[in-house]
Amino acid sequence: MFLLSKIRDLASRYRGLPRNVFALSLVSLLNDTSSEIIYPLLPAFLFLALGASPFAIGLIEGLAESAASILKLFSGYLSDKFNKRKLPVFLGYSLAAVTRPLLAFVTAWPQVLVVRAADRVGKGIRGAPRDALLAADVEPERRGLAFGFNRAADHLGAVIGPVIAFLLLSYIALDAAEPTVREYQQVFLFASIPVVFGLFVIVFFVREDGVRNADAEPPKLTLSLKGFDGRFKRYLLIVALFTLSNSTDAFLLLRAEQAGIAPILLPFLWMALHFSKVVFSLVGGDLSDRFGRRTLIAGGWVVYALVYLGFAFIDSAWQAWALFIIYGAYFGLSEGAEKALVADMVEPEKHGTAYGLFNLAFGITVLPASLMFGFLWYQFNAETAFITSAVISLAAVALLLMMGSDKGRGASNE
Repeated sequence: MFLLSKIRDLASRYRGLPRNVFALSLVSLLNDTSSEIIYPLLPAFLFLALGASPFAIGLIEGLAESAASILKLFSGYLSDKFNKRKLPVFLGYSLAAVTRPLLAFVTAWPQVLVVRAADRVGKGIRGAPRDALLAADVEPERRGLAFGFNRAADHLGAVIGPVIAFLLLSYIALDAAEPTVREYQQVFLFASIPVVFGLFVIVFFVREDGVRNADAEPPKLTLSLKGFDGRFKRYLLIVALFTLSNSTDAFLLLRAEQAGIAPILLPFLWMALHFSKVVFSLVGGDLSDRFGRRTLIAGGWVVYALVYLGFAFIDSAWQAWALFIIYGAYFGLSEGAEKALVADMVEPEKHGTAYGLFNLAFGITVLPASLMFGFLWYQFNAETAFITSAVISLAAVALLLMMGSDKGRGASNE
């Protein structure tokens, strides 16, 4: 009875969220359904079908995510400057709809690099304005709840996408255990359908209200971070350090395949991870409103370090399943809290630029992280790569816990 009471209480708090939170979360669900039809199959497609090395996989994903993160700075600033969020959100998702089917026509891994980079450019255009739209519609003490719900919807799409990928691959491939290049590509052709529905949701259900005060000026586009709180600057540096440990999840899928999971089961492994993310995101966002952002973020990062240590010594398929499910707790505890903490520290009229800077902190190290990981794996072994990442992430946890107290009611309990 106690558990049911807690679930009903949590559900009632979610029902009170603004319409924009639900609309943007539905868009995230549809977009991630589209993306995750492709992503769990991509490492096997690159490694087994196109002959790409672990270093090449790291280069592809690192460059793609870096391009997205750096573009978020500019899109966030422009959304502040013109006080417009909805248009860049629509354009960013539109680019994803156009580029993803192009994977059906690639014949070498450098072509995959170009397509993935173009797809991530769309993410860079939409990311910061979307987060600013979410933050603008929610009072500070409920930001963790709102961002947690948005992340849960996003991850639910990543549960649905692999199921679709599995069904399509089972139907298309003559031998589902060893699909051919063409069979993979036929699956990729279907990837844009869900995100097209998301574009209609943006047009008809997402609303935009101006957030700028009459006398407020948007911050100048500069990397000096002048005009931002000192704690926000320290937070960005710590995020950059943690991201240096956070290479592409394609390496985890590759490691799982080496541990004995057949390629046709990789979408289900990816689905299990994202189901875990959904559960922990729904709980984690609310907990960050109650107990403080840094507590949840640090807890999530510790889980990340432990999971990577586990992957260093993995030797069987059941261990891969267990680690992927535990890995979901890292996302659920930290993702919503990380973004809510940005809004807590920065004035509303600077939210777009602040989220752009937050993603820039991620972007400047995500490429080196994937390249470093791929290099360590290629030159030494997988164990060395995973242990190095775990050590770096624990260093970031220590610095986060030493950072000054958070700003805003959502983090005031620490």
